Amino acid sequence: MALNEFQTLLEASLRKRVNLEGQVVKGRVVSIDKDMALIDVGLKSEGRVPLKEFAPRQLSVGDEVEVYIDRYEGRMGDAQLSHERARQEASWSSLSDAFRDKKPIEGVIIGQVKGGLTVDILGTTAFLPGSQVDIRPVKDLTHFLGTTQLFQVLKMDDSRSNVVVSRRAILEESRSAGRQNLLGSIEQGQRLDGVVKNLTDYGAFVDLGGIDGLLHITDMAWKRLKHPSELLVVGQKIQVVVTRFNKETQRISLGMKQLEKDPWTTIHELYKIGERVQGVVTNVTDYGAFVELSEGLEGLIYVGEMVWSKKNVDPHQIVHSGQEVTTVILEIDPAKRRVSLGLKQATENPLDRFALKHEIGSTVEAEVKDVTEFGLLVGLPDGINCTVHKNDLSWEVSPDEMLERYSIGMKISLKVLSINPAKEMIGLGVKQLEVDPWGIYFSQWKKGDSITGTVSRILDQGIEVDLGHKMVTMIQRSDLSRDREKQVPSLFSVGEKVEAKIVTLNPDAHFLVLSIKAQEIEDERKAMAEYGNAGESGHSRMGALLGEALETAQEKSEKKQS
Repeated sequence: MALNEFQTLLEASLRKRVNLEGQVVKGRVVSIDKDMALIDVGLKSEGRVPLKEFAPRQLSVGDEVEVYIDRYEGRMGDAQLSHERARQEASWSSLSDAFRDKKPIEGVIIGQVKGGLTVDILGTTAFLPGSQVDIRPVKDLTHFLGTTQLFQVLKMDDSRSNVVVSRRAILEESRSAGRQNLLGSIEQGQRLDGVVKNLTDYGAFVDLGGIDGLLHITDMAWKRLKHPSELLVVGQKIQVVVTRFNKETQRISLGMKQLEKDPWTTIHELYKIGERVQGVVTNVTDYGAFVELSEGLEGLIYVGEMVWSKKNVDPHQIVHSGQEVTTVILEIDPAKRRVSLGLKQATENPLDRFALKHEIGSTVEAEVKDVTEFGLLVGLPDGINCTVHKNDLSWEVSPDEMLERYSIGMKISLKVLSINPAKEMIGLGVKQLEVDPWGIYFSQWKKGDSITGTVSRILDQGIEVDLGHKMVTMIQRSDLSRDREKQVPSLFSVGEKVEAKIVTLNPDAHFLVLSIKAQEIEDERKAMAEYGNAGESGHSRMGALLGEALETAQEKSEKKQS
């Protein structure tokens, strides 16, 4: 071979070697030794590549693989090859093509960092800003971790250390393509397939294929949900029905529970009033507790139906969420979608036990729990609390004065006046343990009787009359005389004896109404009757009687005026 020809071949070979460095080429696995693979790429010497770079692929001798030629010869004289670098080069090439042509590229969201997420695209790690994750702002990005998505490359630099991608751009493009078609065909009651895009406290946004709809939490299921995440996850495919559609605002409201039968339509077939039912407490509030009876059916235990004989209780101290309870159905109202439940009705009423042990009229011992402006709160056996009205404390002493004589912790005796377990009421009294002093005298009087009393006070509205035995009543101004000009309280004096007629009598209420006017009318009626009985021959006698009556009236008038 001529020298010139040899020099030409040598230069060509050198140029080829220079061109191959930094390139991705195909090679063949020659041998596998422990954790290394020997690969022939057609150079002077083979190169070794760690098997871990091919994971999870299992290599065999003779397999064809792609490697990156870093250098022709290393310190040991072998070629410096890398399969991982080859993948990176391929990835970068694909990213470059996608960036140049503005084509979507697939990647896997692998992590969360400050300001967004990281995405693995063919071995290259790219950054997905939080603002580019979705069309709508997303508070919780963890739902996207591990998912495979399509992205648009927004930015690449030559150092290969900064790649920024967008999922939002892909969504917006796909939405605009199908948005108009969907808006033109959508109607209320239509069933659609969608994908959950985002979860909020009040519901979920569902991608219907170009436009989003809101699935409110109350329309997800017939049962009560605390958060949409109890039922849905981002990326989940679901079927929904259009419940409302506003063409002007293009807002779409969706429902899931509407695809199932409403359990309230058949509730009367499932439950009856008075029936005992098992349920699980789902929520506890200040006014009661909600209990799930079955899928989609909840009832409310009002606070007043939780414990016998206790009105002011804290529901949180009686039951807790997740607790299984036995209740009694008190009311069913399908129109209002309401079931009233009783917790205490599933246990024995302590007032029933009390009624078995104590008869009306018997005496019981109690402890004063509180003294209020209305009376005493007392504690009875079996944990029963009752109220003794202040009017039932004494026959003679005023109610307010009697309240001052009691204190918390005092032991007292009471008479049982009434027992009503259904209304959770027991009537009790202290004064009933003694004989009613008014009752003795009230039993001797009747309506229409005339009685005499002593004026004890002069008031603007009438006079107060003492009947004796601590019984005092009022004669109103209009009942002081049959003559209007004499209906003046000041015409009477303290200590004066007056005769009046009983016009109203109520022994149970200790209520008595007296009238001097009625007494005067009665006296005149009797005088006229006596005059009529005298006849024509008794004119002189009647004249004498009238004269006597006039003299008596004149004397009374002069005495009052003096």
